[in-house]
Amino acid sequence: MNSQRFTRDGSDALEERIDSTCRDIATEITQRIPSDRLQGLVLAGGYGRGEGGVLETPEGHAPYNDLEFFLLLRGMPRLNERRHGAEIHDLAHRMTERLGIEVEFKITSLEALAGGITTMFIYDLVEGHRIFAGPENLLEVCRPHAKASRIPPHEATRLLMNRCSGLLYAKERLSRDAFNREDADFVARNIAKARLALGDALLAVHGLYHWSCIERHQVLRQLEWPELPLEELITAHADGVDFKLHPTTSTATHDELAARHQSTLELAWPVWRHVEECRLHRPFPSPATYSRSGDKCPETQALKNLLLRLRTFGRRGLHSRPFRYPRAALLNTLPILLWDAEAADPAWLSSQLVAPVTGWRDAIPAYQRLWEHYN
Repeated sequence: MNSQRFTRDGSDALEERIDSTCRDIATEITQRIPSDRLQGLVLAGGYGRGEGGVLETPEGHAPYNDLEFFLLLRGMPRLNERRHGAEIHDLAHRMTERLGIEVEFKITSLEALAGGITTMFIYDLVEGHRIFAGPENLLEVCRPHAKASRIPPHEATRLLMNRCSGLLYAKERLSRDAFNREDADFVARNIAKARLALGDALLAVHGLYHWSCIERHQVLRQLEWPELPLEELITAHADGVDFKLHPTTSTATHDELAARHQSTLELAWPVWRHVEECRLHRPFPSPATYSRSGDKCPETQALKNLLLRLRTFGRRGLHSRPFRYPRAALLNTLPILLWDAEAADPAWLSSQLVAPVTGWRDAIPAYQRLWEHYN
C-alpha cells in the first residue's frame, strides 16, 4: 500500500479498506476505458489530501466523507460524458454500496483542468491528491493552479453561499413540528461545515487559503481583524476542523442544536459582510441592504447569463434582469431568508427565484431547486 495516508489517524484497517476500494475502481476503469483515451484517475477531496474523516463505530473506524475522483480522458469532456457516463455512474453506484459512503466521478480532461480558472476545488486537488491510474507526475501541468493567491474572491463567496445554504436547510428542519435523529444529524453536520467555512472564506478572500485544514487553522490564529469577532471565529473554526477530521453522529437535543445554530448564524453575518465588502468594494450595513444592492456576479458574461437564464427558467427568466447570472438570485435571497426573514417579501422572492412564493417556508424548496444547479 502507498505510504501516503488517506486520513491523519485512521486505523490500518480503514486505510486498507479505502486503498483496496480505490484500486478496485482503478482496475475497472482501465478495463472499461481504452488506454489511448485514458489519461488518469485521481482521488481528490479530503481522502486524496490525507485529511479524510474518521468515524468511530462499534465495529471500528469507518469512512465518512465522499470519495471524489477525477477521471481524465482525452478529448472533449462533454462527448466523453455521453460515451462513458452511464457505465461510470453505474460503477459509482456499486462502489457506494460497497464502501457505505458516496463515490463520485468527475469526467474531464487534463487539458481542461490545466487550462481552466483556478478555483478552491482545483487548488485543493493540485496540492493534495492520490493517483490511481496514470503517471505520478500527471498533474504537473496543472501546477500553476497551486497558488492560493490565484483563487478569485468570488470563490470565497461561493463557499459561504453553499455552507450558509446548509444553515438555511438546517433552519427549516429546526422549524418543523417533528424532529428526529436523522434531522439532528443533518443540522449538526451543516452547523459544523459552516463553522469551518467562516474562517476558510476569510482566508480565501485575502489570498491566505491553504489546502490543509490544520494549516488554515494555524494561519487564522495569527491574524488580526478588529472589525470581526476573531476569537469566536477561531473557536468555530476549531470546531469545524475537529468535525472534518473526526465526524460524529449527533446526540444533541433540538434545543441544543437550535441554540448552536443561532450562535453560528450570528457569527456568519459579519463574515459574509466582510467577504462581500472586500469583493464588491461597497458597504453592506445589513442583510436587506446587501440583498437589494447591485449585481453580485460582475465576473460573469451578460450574453452567457442570458442563455443560462433561458435554459434554467425558460422565458420567465427573461422578465426581470435577463443579463444577471442565475446564482445572483441565490446571493440576493439567502441573506433575507437566513438573517432577516421578517423582511421576506413574497413578490420580491418570487421575482428573484422565478417561482411562486407565498412566504418563508415555501421559498426554501424554490431556493433549493435553483441552488442544486448553481451551487
